[in-house]
Amino acid sequence: MKQKVLFICVHNSARSQMAEAFLNKLCGDDFETHSAGLEPGKLNPLAVEAMREIGIDISQKQTQSVFDVFKSGELFAYVITVCDESSAERCPIFAGVTKRLHWSFPDPAALGGTREERLAGTRKIRDQIRARIEMWCDEMCAVEAHTPEQKLRYGASRRGGLQSAAKKYWRWPRVFRQVV
Repeated sequence: MKQKVLFICVHNSARSQMAEAFLNKLCGDDFETHSAGLEPGKLNPLAVEAMREIGIDISQKQTQSVFDVFKSGELFAYVITVCDESSAERCPIFAGVTKRLHWSFPDPAALGGTREERLAGTRKIRDQIRARIEMWCDEMCAVEAHTPEQKLRYGASRRGGLQSAAKKYWRWPRVFRQVV
């Protein structure tokens, strides 16, 4: 069963949307991913463009309020804030067995300069979010391995060691499934 993950930022217009899209792309078989904002606004067009450049279309996504998600009673295994620390403290505490994580990324809406400078800054934030999601996916896949033997094989395969001929699915490379 997929674990539910909720990404939260201030406006649900860039950071949380990008994080949701990356987790869906990289670990969509393992997680059901959502995003929301403290004060939902409109999608940031620079975030939409930056994601489109790497083949991910978020242009049809809608923003939503974290408080509406909270009131729905939906349960999440992980609630991950991707805004600054002071904004993260304003998030509600979700019921159930929820692990709350905080990954601080700059807000693309706060970037100054020309359009090209702001787009370059948004690309940098996009790449930071992607790197953090990739790292988390690797961590979670290692944790989710079922037996000590599987964990050992998974760890060895990540370090380039020998793999057993067992027919198990592993995440290497990150985006593609392969049988080892």
